[in-house]
Amino acid sequence: MPRFAANLTMLFTEYPVVERIERAAAAGFGAVEILFPYAEDASALRAALDRTGVELALFNFPAGDFAAGDRGIANDRARLGEFRDGVARALDLAAVLRPGRFNCLVGKALPGVPVEDQLAVAAENLAFAAAETKAAGFGLGIEPLNPFDAPSFLVPTSAAAMALIDRVGNPHLQLQYDFYHAQRAEGNITQTFQKLADRIGHIQVADSPARHQPGTGEINFPYVYSVIDDSGYTGWVGLEYNPPGGTEASFGPLTGATDES
Repeated sequence: MPRFAANLTMLFTEYPVVERIERAAAAGFGAVEILFPYAEDASALRAALDRTGVELALFNFPAGDFAAGDRGIANDRARLGEFRDGVARALDLAAVLRPGRFNCLVGKALPGVPVEDQLAVAAENLAFAAAETKAAGFGLGIEPLNPFDAPSFLVPTSAAAMALIDRVGNPHLQLQYDFYHAQRAEGNITQTFQKLADRIGHIQVADSPARHQPGTGEINFPYVYSVIDDSGYTGWVGLEYNPPGGTEASFGPLTGATDES
């Protein structure tokens, strides 16, 4: 069975963020994810992580105005300075929170801008970010987002993401493989995972199509977990799902957690 990390942006949202770390620890998680911790009290988060012994598996680079629809800015040459300032901001916060890695959302396709131009600037920005994160000792990945949840996302499939990673040409940059997004966007999830396993730096899961906990939809998670185990992957598997009836009520054998509250 893989090692699971609780995504605190989607789980335990009934509680303040610091308490979510405590709740995750009580449920048996050894790690957590926080997508965008920039508005939180970093010292309070660090204290909660230290107190519980829970690791911070990852957080995202700043991704523009998420509430307004941004899903990253790496492909926008007009925001190149903003992107690179965001990398610096993430690294400053990482000095306190000490995540295992970062995720970079590339961005939605820009109307009126040739796709080739967008991919070129994304590759430039990712090359910069890969060099900066490697020097600081943190991993880096990019994640495809499916076109149902993120219409017009520039890299909606694993093939598109890998083409961009290959264009960057730095092996420090890896694929973040989310089985939910992959199922929605392309299917064939376990064979694709097996093909790309040695270039995958982080995994996330939720069931499809409703993005609830594993075991509520169409994905055969016992088989998925066996494929992950057989691949030799030893990193964290982030639970990034929307619990329909409250977080603790969603736990069971397929989430690797139990309600200990």
